[in-house]
Amino acid sequence: MNKISFIILISVLFASGCTTVKPWQRGYLAKDVMESPQDSLRSSLDNHIYSSKEGSSGGGQAAGGGCGCN
Repeated sequence: MNKISFIILISVLFASGCTTVKPWQRGYLAKDVMESPQDSLRSSLDNHIYSSKEGSSGGGQAAGGGCGCN
């Protein structure tokens, strides 16, 4: 009985994280900011490119170069 209640508890916990994403929310979830930086080399290069385009360092979560080019 104890093993069955443990399995039910685990399945309820896993099922509680399921949700449907509404069509107007998919654009927000598809942005690069929503990704977790798993590749340290890529995030380092992205930060280098961002600071080169901006002419400064820090705040690397926004896109754009100030000149109108992305």
